[in-house]
Amino acid sequence: MNEHETERELRAWFAAQPPLAAPPELRRSVAAIPATTQLPLAARLAAALTWRPVFVPRAAWALIVVALAIALVGTTVYVGSRLLDARPVLPPAVVSTPAPTPTATLAGMPIGAYGACASAATAPITLTTLDQETGDGISSAIDQLNREFQAANPGVTIAREQRSADDLKASVQAALADPDGPDIVQVEQGREAMGAAVRAGLLLQLTDYATQYGWDDRWAPGILARSSFSDDGRTFGSGTLYGVSVTGEIVGLFRNNHFAADDPGRGSLSPQSLAELMEIFSATKEAGDVPVVFGAADGDAIEIYASILEAMVELEWLDDFVYGRNNVSFATPETVAAAELLVEMSDRGYFTEGYESIGHDDAVALFASSKGEYLWADSRVGPTLDAVDGVTFYFKAVPPLQAGDLSRSAGGVGLPWAIRKTSPDPDCAGAYLDFITSDHAMRLLANQGVLPSRYVGGAPEPMQALSYTDVAFIFADASTSGRLGHRLDAAFPTARETLTANLAALMAKVISPEEFVQVIDAAYQAYLTTLR
Repeated sequence: MNEHETERELRAWFAAQPPLAAPPELRRSVAAIPATTQLPLAARLAAALTWRPVFVPRAAWALIVVALAIALVGTTVYVGSRLLDARPVLPPAVVSTPAPTPTATLAGMPIGAYGACASAATAPITLTTLDQETGDGISSAIDQLNREFQAANPGVTIAREQRSADDLKASVQAALADPDGPDIVQVEQGREAMGAAVRAGLLLQLTDYATQYGWDDRWAPGILARSSFSDDGRTFGSGTLYGVSVTGEIVGLFRNNHFAADDPGRGSLSPQSLAELMEIFSATKEAGDVPVVFGAADGDAIEIYASILEAMVELEWLDDFVYGRNNVSFATPETVAAAELLVEMSDRGYFTEGYESIGHDDAVALFASSKGEYLWADSRVGPTLDAVDGVTFYFKAVPPLQAGDLSRSAGGVGLPWAIRKTSPDPDCAGAYLDFITSDHAMRLLANQGVLPSRYVGGAPEPMQALSYTDVAFIFADASTSGRLGHRLDAAFPTARETLTANLAALMAKVISPEEFVQVIDAAYQAYLTTLR
C-alpha cells in the first residue's frame, strides 16, 4: 500500500467517526492537507492535530496520545534523516510465519530450533553449503547465521565453502551432480543455470517447505517467480519453487551531496520524469560538473539502458521477455527509444570523459572522490560509498517516463539458495533455508549494510548511512508492490555478452539504435527456437 492509499484510508476513517471521537475541526484539517505534500504522513497528521479542547472520552484520548507519539517519532526521524529530497514511504512489512520457539540465545538475539534437525542430537548432521557471498558484510552475516543455527540445533554442523562468482558458475552443475556434493548451493536464476539443473533432476522441489514455513507470505509472487520452473525445467517464471534469495538488488541513482552543498539551489531537485532527469543533467553540465560518473569497460551500460527501458515498457512485456514467454520480440518502439536516449546522453557529454575505458571499480572511486554528481549503478555499491568519510550520498529511484506514473526499478534478488536433490538431510536443509531468510536474518543483514531480499519492518540498528536507508526504502516499495523489474541479462544465456558488446558499438555510433535492437532481437529469437 502506498502513502496516498494509506492516507485515503485514514481520511475515510476520520470521516466515519462520531463527532466526539473526531472533532469537525480535525476532520476538516486532515481533509485540507494536500496529498502531494512531501512530509511523512505522520508529520502531516501531527500538523492537523490542533483543534480546540472539547470533551473526548477517555478511550479516545488514549488513541490520540498514541497518535501524537507516533507523529512525533515520525517527524523526528524525517527531520534527522531527510535533509533533502523526499524518500518513498515504506510499504507495510510483509508478515511472515512466526519463527520456531526460541531455545537459545546468542549475543542477546533469540535463536530458533527446528524439529527437522532434532535427530542431529543423537545422529550428527553436517550440512555442506556452497556460495559466492565473499563480500565483507554478507560473508560475515552468513557466518554469524551459521553459528546461530548450530547453537540452536545441537549436533548440526554447517560446513561452508565459498567460491568466486565465475568459479561457482562454472562448477555448480558438477557440484549438484556429485552424490557427495554440497547439500545447499547458490544457483543463478535463469535457464542456463537453475533451469539446466531442474532439467537434469539435480534440485529438490521446495514447495513443501514453502508451505510449511510460510514462504509464500514472505515474498511477493513476482519475487518467487524468479526461482520457479516447470518440473521439466523448460518453463521459467512459474511452476515449482526451487530456490529462495537472501539479498536484494536495485539499480538507481546515487547522488553526491557535495554538489548540493556547493550550490544549495540544486539541493531539492527530485525529478518526476525521465525528461526532468535529463534537464537536471543538462544544468549540471552547464555548471561545469560531470552529471553522471560512468565506466563502460565492465558492462555497466546494461544497467543504465535497462533502467531507461524499464521506465518505458509494461511489466507484462518485461516478464515475457525475461521468462521467454508468448513469443515476444525485443524489436519494439520502446527498446529503440531507450537506445536513442542513451546515445543522446553520451552525445551531450553527460558521462565521464573517456568512459569507454573506465572500469566499474574505478568509476565508483571517481564518484566517491566527488568527480561527478550522480552514479547510475546497482545498489551493491552502497556500502562502499557509505564508508567514505566526509561525503554524504543519497539514492533515488530512476523516475518514470511521464510525471505522475509509478516508477519501475531494474533489479531483482540475489542468487537463490537451493537444495541438492540427493542431499541425505533435505528437511534440515529446508530448515536452514528458512532460518537464513527469517526476519532475524533480514535484520542482521541490514545491520551489516547488506540489502535483504525483503523488508521486515523497522530501521536497522544502528541506523545506517543515508544512501543505505534510501536503498532499503526504495527496494521495499518496489519489491512488495510488483514494481521491481528485471536484469536484462537474465533473458538468455549470452545476454550479458551480447548486450555489452552492442551497447559499446551503439554508444560509439558504429551501429544505430535500430540496428542495436535488431542484433539483440536476433540473438534472443535464436535462443527461443531452442526452447520449442
